[in-house]
Amino acid sequence: MYHHKTIIIAGAGVFGTAMAERLSWNTTNTVILWSIEEDVVEDINKNHRNTKYFPTHFLNTSIRATSDKQIFGSADCILLVIPSKAIVSFTEEIKTLTKDDCMVINLAKGMSDDGAFITEQIPFTRTASMKGPTFAIEVLHGLPSSFTFGGRKEDYLVLKENILKGTGLYLDYTSDIRSVELMSILKNMYAIAIGLVSGRFNSPNVDFLVYTKAVSEMRKFLALFECSTDTIFCYCGIGDLGLTSLNDLSRNRTLGLLMGKGFSIDNSGSSATVIEGSRTVKLMGEITREKGVQEEFPLVQALYRLMYEGESLNDYLAAVFA
Repeated sequence: MYHHKTIIIAGAGVFGTAMAERLSWNTTNTVILWSIEEDVVEDINKNHRNTKYFPTHFLNTSIRATSDKQIFGSADCILLVIPSKAIVSFTEEIKTLTKDDCMVINLAKGMSDDGAFITEQIPFTRTASMKGPTFAIEVLHGLPSSFTFGGRKEDYLVLKENILKGTGLYLDYTSDIRSVELMSILKNMYAIAIGLVSGRFNSPNVDFLVYTKAVSEMRKFLALFECSTDTIFCYCGIGDLGLTSLNDLSRNRTLGLLMGKGFSIDNSGSSATVIEGSRTVKLMGEITREKGVQEEFPLVQALYRLMYEGESLNDYLAAVFA
């Protein structure tokens, strides 16, 4: 018999709130949002709204919120939807509070500050990664949405058949957690690459020329990191790349569009728009050079030279179309 599950979502921002709404559709879930933002917590509990992030949307009245970390002691499943750079330290803080068999799923897209995969840095044994082509606003509004679940098969089945039942959220599966993490990191970088040519040419022909090159390079990165190359065909692979690189709701694509139109960029890390993809460009550009395989990744190297070595947009385009 299936037992009632308590789902704690760490992070009550845009995506955390959207996931809470969808998970609350399954009445066997108890859904609790944890946040450091006291005004958000109060708004959710008193008004059933998260006005700061979704000013016009009423949330399911069963959702409650808290800023008390002791709540993690009641969790059967924790969804991590806080900034990727904060996850390792955050999970170290809550580890002693949680049940030994608590499932911890990383939904954040990025790497830890030292360039490691997040799921390999957090201090839990029952971990998973879940990524896919999902804009938060569409998740919130109830549209069918998909993720790739990377982790243990039995955890995938619990999530798919029980926790997500009736939510309109769909999964495909791989046991290779690292490959799911890697796809979510790379797609932001390639969204910039495709946004650049979109901003310059506004041409579907050109977009898909570069998109195809990006898919090829992402598969090579999977091999480089000794991951399953089949993951490119999952929701977190070509699905999330397509969503992020070809839709103007994407911040990383928007960054590329602006660069393609000649706007200057800020690589200092002070802009939230820049952080995701540009940090990856620097990291992957340097890794491929260190491993002596830079010639196998012409898009990455072209981006690296454009963003960090002062090459021109024309130089970038010449390298992309070579």
